[in-house]
Amino acid sequence: MGHFVRLQLIGRVTYYFGCIALLCGGLVHFNIARALFVTMHVNKRNLFELSVVCFLICMASELRALALGKSEVFKEGPTVVKRQAAA
Repeated sequence: MGHFVRLQLIGRVTYYFGCIALLCGGLVHFNIARALFVTMHVNKRNLFELSVVCFLICMASELRALALGKSEVFKEGPTVVKRQAAA
């Protein structure tokens, strides 16, 4: 598993964790699941902060994967052309 794939995997996982935390915060805000989160000692602010942190990690890993992907394309580009010319 390369760096590019790992960074994209981290981006996806943290994106979905952020979405789940944001949905849970919405449930608490509308008093749908307040008792559940009160028993776990989790409030709306903690859920919101968790979702923001997850989205920031997601964006950072996706941007890093994008930069890594572009640099790999530039490194592999000329070698592919040379192989095709030699064949």
